[in-house]
Amino acid sequence: MSLTLRQIRYFIAVSESGKMSAAAASLGVSQSAITEALKALETDTGAKLLRRHRSGVSLTREGYQFLREARRVMSAVADATQAVRAAPTRPAGRFTLGVSYTVAGYFLPPLLARFRRAFPEVEVALIEQERAAIEGLLDAGRLDMGMILTGNLRSKQLDADVLIRSKRRLWLPANHRFLRQKRVTLSDVAEEPYIMLTVDEAAKTARRYWRQAKLAPKVVFETASVEAVRDMVAHGMGVAILSDMVYRPWSLDGDRVEARALSDAVPSMDVALVWKRDGALSEGAAAFAEFCGFTCNAPAAARLPLGR
Repeated sequence: MSLTLRQIRYFIAVSESGKMSAAAASLGVSQSAITEALKALETDTGAKLLRRHRSGVSLTREGYQFLREARRVMSAVADATQAVRAAPTRPAGRFTLGVSYTVAGYFLPPLLARFRRAFPEVEVALIEQERAAIEGLLDAGRLDMGMILTGNLRSKQLDADVLIRSKRRLWLPANHRFLRQKRVTLSDVAEEPYIMLTVDEAAKTARRYWRQAKLAPKVVFETASVEAVRDMVAHGMGVAILSDMVYRPWSLDGDRVEARALSDAVPSMDVALVWKRDGALSEGAAAFAEFCGFTCNAPAAARLPLGR
């Protein structure tokens, strides 16, 4: 087996975009280069990783398992690069980081584990709170930094850097009729029973883009549990629109959950590192901010114009 980092990088890009053409555009390479690299990857692994269909590609069960390991490989490469770039004097000290529920459960753990390996002298004290509470604690100087979803940020006193933009897609049970349609719109989804996630202000964000489309989902159940949404969708009780960051292709009972891109523009779910604009970051907090920006390196990463 002779896997290359290029194959792994291409596979991750295709997995996240759901389309060969979109992955090729984001990487600045030809679609044929991606196709050949992934064909070789499947040959080398001896497994079918991608399921091709008219609207793009989706991961097989083996593909999803490979994606998790592929991301770890690329994270390890980023860690190694960061380690040799680090200054001779290692940052030390302690800082407090406020995180919201979704960030704590689906984004932070592997990132924090890698940071602790790279900077063992820095102690990170974690506090889980809702977005509004984290903003208040930052404004009051009681937190050094926050890591939250940006959809409803309000404070004029904070700066933020986006670490990742996670695409929102439609979650469907296996064999749903939408999987056979060439395109699916919000208008189509409005006719289906809808499972609304409420945690981390997900319902507030969702209702905003539904209103902008001058439509409303037919909500049959609201829950703060992502796993409850996943199980209900898998059992055919309704559909949902959620981000790829929390997507898993199997429910706790082992039933399939499919994800399908929508034709309408739906905002991504963005995770950002936030801090008080006029406050000086401690040595440890500054090291963490730099590490996050280097490791995540989201193609669309940008400073958010908060409070404008």
